[in-house]
Amino acid sequence: MSPEGELSLRTASGEDLVRLIHEAAPDAFLPLLENPALDETALVIALQRRDLSTEFLGEVLVRRHFLKSYLVKKALAFHPHTPRSESIRLLRDLYLMDLVQFVISPGTLPDLKRKAEDQVIAKLPQLPLGQKITLARRSPARIAGALLAEGLPPVVQAALANPALTESQVLRVLAKEKLPPAVAQAIAGNAKWSHVYNVRLALIRNPSVTLTTILGFLPELTVSDLRELVAPGILPENLRHYLQAEIQRRLDSSVKRSGL
Repeated sequence: MSPEGELSLRTASGEDLVRLIHEAAPDAFLPLLENPALDETALVIALQRRDLSTEFLGEVLVRRHFLKSYLVKKALAFHPHTPRSESIRLLRDLYLMDLVQFVISPGTLPDLKRKAEDQVIAKLPQLPLGQKITLARRSPARIAGALLAEGLPPVVQAALANPALTESQVLRVLAKEKLPPAVAQAIAGNAKWSHVYNVRLALIRNPSVTLTTILGFLPELTVSDLRELVAPGILPENLRHYLQAEIQRRLDSSVKRSGL
């Protein structure tokens, strides 16, 4: 940008300033920070530009008076060119739903996404029931899994209906040592998840699942998986008896077919 253009960006106000923020080249933004008319609204508009340089963002970050604004901090946290270390620090100040928005934003770096998820999960125990239900319905898989594991019935049902919930998260939940019995029972009775093969295997290992439910799963399991489950120490003896009987039934059926 020409010297005249730089001066305009430094001195413009009102609609002219907003126009220049939209039109200025990304490498010519530094004079904006010297503009006495620059307020929270104008700076947030500027930070919506994805092409801003790391240098400009760094200058915003060192001018701590800008960081008194929550909206500025949020815009910086969401900007793809904000230095990673600063992004981590800014995430600590975001409200819960903004953290969730950050997690689901396209292009979020995996490590930053996980840190934001960690912060959300850490806040879950203190949330009111209504907010937990809302999060369980709409949150990403890892957060939905954490809510599912808490075992609150309405939250469990909302989490199981969440389209973002994944098989791997359901299996992680079922693998927890101190899982509330209601969680495994809800998964076993869920029309979607109770028909997922690996989830059925995990449910059979869970002591909270009823024998009737487990017996309904057995005909669908492979003989190799049944044999693995009847190995000593995996299941209670009474349940092993039913699995051994199912294996024998399959063998007898196979013999009969081969004899025809």
